[in-house]
Amino acid sequence: MSAERSNWRGYVFVAPATVYLLVFSLLPMAVAAYLSLHQWHLLRAEHPFVGLDNYAAALEDPFFRTAFWNTLVFAATSVPLGMAFALAVALLVDQRLRGIAVFRTLFYVPAVSSGVAISMVWIWIFMPQDGLINYALRLAGLAGDTDFLGDTRFALAAIVLMSLWIGLGPRMVIFLAGLQSVPPSLYEAAAIDGAGPWQRFRHITLPMLVPTTFFVLVTSTIGAFQLFTQVYIMTQGGPRRATDVVVYHIYKEAWHKFHIGSASAQSYLLFAALLVVSLIQFRLMRRQLKEAAEAWQ
Repeated sequence: MSAERSNWRGYVFVAPATVYLLVFSLLPMAVAAYLSLHQWHLLRAEHPFVGLDNYAAALEDPFFRTAFWNTLVFAATSVPLGMAFALAVALLVDQRLRGIAVFRTLFYVPAVSSGVAISMVWIWIFMPQDGLINYALRLAGLAGDTDFLGDTRFALAAIVLMSLWIGLGPRMVIFLAGLQSVPPSLYEAAAIDGAGPWQRFRHITLPMLVPTTFFVLVTSTIGAFQLFTQVYIMTQGGPRRATDVVVYHIYKEAWHKFHIGSASAQSYLLFAALLVVSLIQFRLMRRQLKEAAEAWQ
């Protein structure tokens, strides 16, 4: 009887999370799947069934392909650079120094700040005349009138640079936790054997950080594919669609053109792409974990 009562209480505790998952995750996914199979326009009464036509139209749409390509470029550049930057900072703050907790907090502040507020700050940083970067370039005797957000050559790179700063905090904390989980005895044994700092980093730190690196890689990739706020506030997909990414393109398709069916189909195409990329990453990282385990045996 007590076991049944305990099970009943357990179901009560998990009920809120289950309801939240059903209402705000699974139900919207099911509705989106239904809408993607219909020609659903918000201002029209008829919503005819079109099957997979919305998916075919999205794949044939050159603007959607451009947005998808921009997303791939953003992910391929921001994720590895962001991970390397975060690991470097984690190594710096993984020191037993007085006041080091203050620096860790400062590095994490952007992660808990408003995305809109941060975007406004970076708009000022990238301004062509009075922006911080152009001001620094003028002080260095270089050209200081570049319109970073208005030039197709620099707009996406500017978003990437901003993303490195925003994503530094969470990645740094995860890498820091991984570094602090490495047994100090491994470094002591390596030092006794004459291994230098680079050798210890290469043969101890990196192999021990494989699971942590895999987690950061997957979560960072998913976050990169979901880029929206910075583009919405800073560039609106411009100039000339140079920063038009998939999520922003879906937003415009749904709430500017009111093509809800087409936007739902594009959302599922994005989901499929993320699923494929994640499966590839899982496969590659499983191989890396196996090789690391064999190396330690």
